Amino acid sequence: MTATDDLLKLENQLCFALVTAARNVVALYRPILEPLGLTHPQYLVMLALWERAPRTLNDLAADLALEPATASPLVKRLEAEGLVARQRSSEDERRLEITLTPAGAALRERAVDVPRQVMAAVGMDIDQISALRDGLGPFAGRRPDLA
Repeated sequence: MTATDDLLKLENQLCFALVTAARNVVALYRPILEPLGLTHPQYLVMLALWERAPRTLNDLAADLALEPATASPLVKRLEAEGLVARQRSSEDERRLEITLTPAGAALRERAVDVPRQVMAAVGMDIDQISALRDGLGPFAGRRPDLA
């Protein structure tokens, strides 16, 4: 086996390591988010809205590194659960804005403990988590078409 052959081993692939890690992280969040009634993608939407609301679907999708067509069903599901509402913009009635309902805003208080639970589950402190997240910088937080 040559050095070139080693480059083609599955275990040596960056893409495989990242995809596997992403799957494992989402699986780790599942039992933590279940009591909140949220899936991992819904949690990300709520995090973005807890930071800033109201906002348009396009703005929300861009911050989540998603296509609007992918973010839309997430928003609709959260709306059906009474956590968000879509309403016409007061500045431009053609635009729909997504805002938190009182129940969605209140859910934030229950979600405050999620990061601590994640750190406990992976056995890492805030500095270690931050270093890992920052190390993913070239790969994180943007859609491939925006790279």
